[in-house]
Amino acid sequence: MKLVLAVINDEDSHKLTEKLANAGYMATKLASTGGFLKTGNTTIFVGVQKDKVEDVINIISEQCKTNKQLSLLNPPASSIAEGFVPYPIEVTVGGATIFVLDIDQFIKI
Repeated sequence: MKLVLAVINDEDSHKLTEKLANAGYMATKLASTGGFLKTGNTTIFVGVQKDKVEDVINIISEQCKTNKQLSLLNPPASSIAEGFVPYPIEVTVGGATIFVLDIDQFIKI
């Protein structure tokens, strides 16, 4: 048994969980926050048999595409010089960060 853990953009969470459910996979959604852009993420947990891992990863890949957006990245307040004006930079958002973990035991009560 494997646990597929995917950190995705909030905007992709509804369509991803819908696609996973339609394919017969049960998923658990957990709200999370990214450390770099400080934006909302969703962490999806899917427990599957080893031979189904690639199928789940393919569904995640199809639903969670990256895109570019402008962001104002501000330095920490302690290092801001007087008169500092933040400027927009282009960042890549979306996509997924996927972890596949071995599961020693699975219990559903």
